[in-house]
Amino acid sequence: MHELSIAQSIVDIVGQYVPPAEQERVRKITVRIGAMAGVVPDSLEFCFTAVIHHTPLAEAVMEIEHVPFTVSCHSCNSTSETEPGLALCPLCGSVDTKVKSGTELQVVSIDVDEALTGAP
Repeated sequence: MHELSIAQSIVDIVGQYVPPAEQERVRKITVRIGAMAGVVPDSLEFCFTAVIHHTPLAEAVMEIEHVPFTVSCHSCNSTSETEPGLALCPLCGSVDTKVKSGTELQVVSIDVDEALTGAP
């Protein structure tokens, strides 16, 4: 289950951008996952929950943005969503295509509550 190592990598990325003393204020981590990324979203969510348990990130949630597999066709100049891994243009059948999206695996945002100040 490589989703466990991906979940740990997500936590490590948060640690690069949010100091340990402020990690309890992290509320949401948004992750973009492409259809061809080789990640099972439900497994990743389960592993993420397990990895953050009993840590300052325990209250954080992970939101997943699903990215479809799309190709750009050089023959008919179109961009189309297609079956993951099938690089044929669904409009004209050409194999002269380029993958545009669907391979992503990125942390795109980390939402943190603003610090409370002592002044009203």
